[in-house]
Amino acid sequence: MQRTIRILGVPMDLGQNRRGVDMGPSAVRYAHLQARLERLGHVVHDAGNVSAPNPEEHIVESADDRLRAVAGVCRAVYEAACPWLAAGDFGVFLGGDHSISIGSIAAAAQRGPVGVVWVDAHSDFNTPQTSPSGNIHGMPVAALVGEGASPLVEVGTVHPALKTSEIVQIGIRDLDAAERERLIRSGIHVFTMRHVDELGMAVVARQALDRLRHLPRIHVSLDMDSLDPDEAPGVGTPVPGGLTYREAHLLMEILGDSGRVASLDIVEINPILDEMNKTAELAVELAASLLGQRIL
Repeated sequence: MQRTIRILGVPMDLGQNRRGVDMGPSAVRYAHLQARLERLGHVVHDAGNVSAPNPEEHIVESADDRLRAVAGVCRAVYEAACPWLAAGDFGVFLGGDHSISIGSIAAAAQRGPVGVVWVDAHSDFNTPQTSPSGNIHGMPVAALVGEGASPLVEVGTVHPALKTSEIVQIGIRDLDAAERERLIRSGIHVFTMRHVDELGMAVVARQALDRLRHLPRIHVSLDMDSLDPDEAPGVGTPVPGGLTYREAHLLMEILGDSGRVASLDIVEINPILDEMNKTAELAVELAASLLGQRIL
């Protein structure tokens, strides 16, 4: 099916302390994302980047300043994306760290209830009170369900943007202690790497879709650290024991087959840590699998 696809870069790495993921959008574009999707028959428009301050600027000197800056960037993402998504265009959001999803998912939710498939090594369900590091890229899921710092929770006009019953997480394998307890109580359905190992990705992917069967649209939020570091070395927070190349592709193919995916985040690519742009090239391949690339 031909889609009109809008690409938006969000070169922000304020959500963590390690520099480099702000170059992720450039790396994915260098890996020929637009051309790859056009070869599948889609009409692709690149909207460029929203502006984001870098951590050296004086306007983000304190933790509160950084929080306000992240919220501001997420609002800019929201404002840019709402018209496209309302018109039925497919949005591809290139991070940057995973906090950008507060803006992209808020925009998806503006159109009505939306399911989220959160593919990540981490659940990103901390709040400022539970986070050991204080890193904002570990807080977006909490913010989207209305928990945590007000500037993040209040991005967009639908508050909270999501219900916990509208989220499925896949690939989880690294949780902070308090975050783990919050997640258990939350009602979010989580497929850890043990589930992937025991059930297989085909079963996990189909069960995830079934959990979201009551929702007409799905947003896929793909953190490249969901993959094993051998497959995707250039990520912000690598964790051993992640998805294999084929597991990740199969997940994208099955989600794409559902016909309900309407938007996509690709986040946490750090070209400084990568090997000849391997991680960005894999991200482009996975986006293509989600958007119609098939073997036959």
